[in-house]
Amino acid sequence: MKIKVCGFTQAQNAHDASLLGIDAVGLVFYDKSPRYVEIERALEIVQALPPFINRVGLFVNADSYFIDEVLCEVPLDTLQFHGDETPQECQQYGLPFMKALRVNEQTNIPKLAQDYYQANGLLLDAYNSTTYGGTGESFDWSLAKVELDLPIILAGGLNPETVGKAIQQVNPYAVDVSSGVESSKGIKDIQKIQQFIQQAKL
Repeated sequence: MKIKVCGFTQAQNAHDASLLGIDAVGLVFYDKSPRYVEIERALEIVQALPPFINRVGLFVNADSYFIDEVLCEVPLDTLQFHGDETPQECQQYGLPFMKALRVNEQTNIPKLAQDYYQANGLLLDAYNSTTYGGTGESFDWSLAKVELDLPIILAGGLNPETVGKAIQQVNPYAVDVSSGVESSKGIKDIQKIQQFIQQAKL
């Protein structure tokens, strides 16, 4: 089971978490998020990471000039689009990307998987009408049990207590956690990450 921890804001915190055996670190380039990082801070975080950690940049309806500016300064491996970006907008940067879907009963996941067929994965998160992810809310995981050609990354309300059950129910390619392993917004609790990893890898 692959594990991504999203929303780091401190280099040492990201470094320490990476040594525990997570697979990816997410940086939020969305200025309405409490976990937003400016380019200079993002570069510090990326430079503190050990080898073989996938560096993911999260964007929400960002201007292409801003994304280009980030990519010029911060070496990212994967882009994560959490807003209303079209397939064409997601593809234009020439990097692997994930498209986040805010899931409720009306979400047609197979249709969206066809639309975003060039994505490297679909991230399924809880639907919230006012916020693009990072709410700590979960959704009905039975909605995520769909047969797709794309890898599924499960997010939304995951924590050490819920991740094992979520994996058992959905069997995703990976899980993505943010608030569920925090001591405060943007600061990850190393002990909680250890517990999360243990439960995810059972």
